[in-house]
Amino acid sequence: MQCSKDGFRICRTTFRSGRWLWARHSSTKLFVGGLSYDTNEAVLKDAFGQHGEIIEAVKVICDHVSGRSKGYGFVRFTSEITATIALKEMDDQMLDGRNIRVHYAHRG
Repeated sequence: MQCSKDGFRICRTTFRSGRWLWARHSSTKLFVGGLSYDTNEAVLKDAFGQHGEIIEAVKVICDHVSGRSKGYGFVRFTSEITATIALKEMDDQMLDGRNIRVHYAHRG
């Protein structure tokens, strides 16, 4: 494949996309969005812990100034299989009155 200036960007983007997809599908860490501002780490751990062993503390991301949840968090499982099961079972489910979104976490 030839890469001109524009083509180089396409090749580079494709490479990055391919790398991102590989990392995304081999991850044990899940991003959980759409959380209620009242959802805390214990609630998140209980909900996701039903689908497999969690190896790292569940983290709900909070504003540094107000201490209020930003509405998203992360959960890390012991294996890719349990993370995949949890993703499939929990995506678009109701948690604390909100439908949550679950995706593989990745570094951006």
